[in-house]
Formats: sequence, structure tokens, C-alpha cells
Amino acid sequence: MASVSLRQVVKRYRDQEVIHGIEAEIADGEFVVIVGPSGCGKSTLLRMVAGLEEVSGGEIAIGARVVNEIEPSERDIAMVFQNYALYPHMSVFENMAYGLKIAKVPPAEIRTRVDKAAAILELGGLLQRRPRELSGGQRQRVAMGRAIVRSPQVFLFDEPLSNLDAKLRGQTRLEIQKLHRELGITSLYVTHDQVEAMTLAQRMIVMNAGRIEQIGTPDEVYARPATTFVAGFIGSPPMNLLRHQDGKKIVGIRPEHLFIAADGWPLQVETVEMLGAERLVHGRLGDEQALTLRIDATQAAPQPGDALKLAVSPDHQHWFDAETRRRIPA
Repeated sequence: MASVSLRQVVKRYRDQEVIHGIEAEIADGEFVVIVGPSGCGKSTLLRMVAGLEEVSGGEIAIGARVVNEIEPSERDIAMVFQNYALYPHMSVFENMAYGLKIAKVPPAEIRTRVDKAAAILELGGLLQRRPRELSGGQRQRVAMGRAIVRSPQVFLFDEPLSNLDAKLRGQTRLEIQKLHRELGITSLYVTHDQVEAMTLAQRMIVMNAGRIEQIGTPDEVYARPATTFVAGFIGSPPMNLLRHQDGKKIVGIRPEHLFIAADGWPLQVETVEMLGAERLVHGRLGDEQALTLRIDATQAAPQPGDALKLAVSPDHQHWFDAETRRRIPA
């Protein structure tokens, strides 16, 4: 295993800079999720770590070794992609063993490594099947198994759950958590799904337009977003961001921190979503700003057209500078 260091990493395509001086340290054995919207540069950054994209500026180090000029095959990393990239004519065993066979690992050791990975991923009964005989979730586990058998210093995951349905994504997230607990290998995981980021990460790197907006644990990022972008991106539904009367500040309030009161801000209810254990109430404040309130499903449900009064504790208000969009220190 090894740490990963990103030191003022830049990526340019011709004259256009798309990654702007990324600086981050991933500790040995840490699971870090890079999250952000489509086009923010997160996959490009991961591909530079893998060696699939050239670095235009700065350094990438794996352990003590700067790898900018080192071929992908010599970086001792293993990558799991969004598409499973399995050989359709090979069995599960052959797919998992292929990289080791090319590396001329002895057959007995290949068998040991594949059997161990299959046991971890509960693939033991599927080793003789072809990919077409597997579900999407099973194919993704085979792709992860192919990475595991290589015993790399670093795992790189590029949106590996994007092709799975919601139920399988949930199951596979649990399997990835279990995998990291058992193996403890340094992992960089890219996703645009903030639920994946919050549930998998030990720390998160939130990216926007080729820059880092915030680095922190899921709790830190959710409880103290550094910018209005992070506040609006992390959380489902996102934080309400409201213009302050003086025009110089923005106040942020999570939907779960608002409550119906006898007196407070006036909300005109527009729609109500029933989500099982909770309801989301969407409406507009008196000055026409949109706002979302999360309430427990055991509460009486407001109806579209209702007028409510809302209150919030000062402890749950987040203040941002309206010009810089950055958090104002308390």
C-alpha cells in the first residue's frame, strides 16, 4: 500500500486548462471519494493518477515515487471502470486471472489469489460462468475481483456503480465498504452521486470546474460546507440558499432544520412529496424565493396552497459571502 500525493496538478488540452492546480494528500490505506458534477474534471484527475492522461503541470506521487513519467503498467495501481470491460468468451476465473497470467505469475499462486478474491466477493460458485450468465452486480464484482488479485498499492474506481439499478447500487456500496475494511488498500473513488460519496468516503474531495471546493470527512462537509456550491451539491435535497436583506450575505439552511411554528417566515406551499418516512414540502417565501422543508411523515401533511410559518434555530444557519460565495467564519 502507499499514499497518493497530488501537488499543484494541472491538465491542459491545447490552450484550455481544465484542471487548475489540484493539491491533496491521500494517506496510506485511506478511502477518499472525489465527487462533483459531470464535467468538473474528477475522472480526468483519476486518469492522470492512473497514467491514462498526461500531467500538464505539477506532480503526482504514489508513495515516495513521482509517477508523472512512469507507464500505467508500472505504477502498481488497479482500476475499476464504469463499464465492466470483461472478456465475454472467458469464464469468471479466466477474467480474474488474466492479468496475473500475462504477468507470468505461477498457476498455483493465480489459483490461490483468485480463490481468495472470489471468497471475499462471494463469487466462489460463479467462477466457471461466462459474463453473459451474470447479473450487472455480479459482473461488477468480477471487475473488482480482477483488481483485487493484483494486490496493488492503490485502487482507482471510476464511477463503478453507474450502470447498476438503485437496489444493486446500495448492495454494492456495502460490498465496497466491506472490501476496504478487509484489504485496507489506499483507494480513490470517483462519482457524481453524493449519496455514494457520503456513505463510502473516509474523506471527500468536492470538485467544481476543475478546482477543489472542499476536502473533509462527510460529517465536516455536510455540517460546515465551505462554499455555496458545496452547500447546494452535498445533501438531498440540497441546502436552501436565501438572499439576505442587505444583499451582502447568503444564509443557508438544511431542509431538516426548518420547522413549522406559530410565527416565522411565511411559506406558500406549492408541492408535497411523500417519501415514506418523511415528506418534502416545496414552496416560496414571501419574496418569492424557493424553499424546501423536510418533515416527518407522522406530521399532518400540508397541502398545495397552504400558508405556513417557518422557524429555524440560529445554530443551524450557515452564512456565506454573497460575492465570494465562501463561508463566513462564525
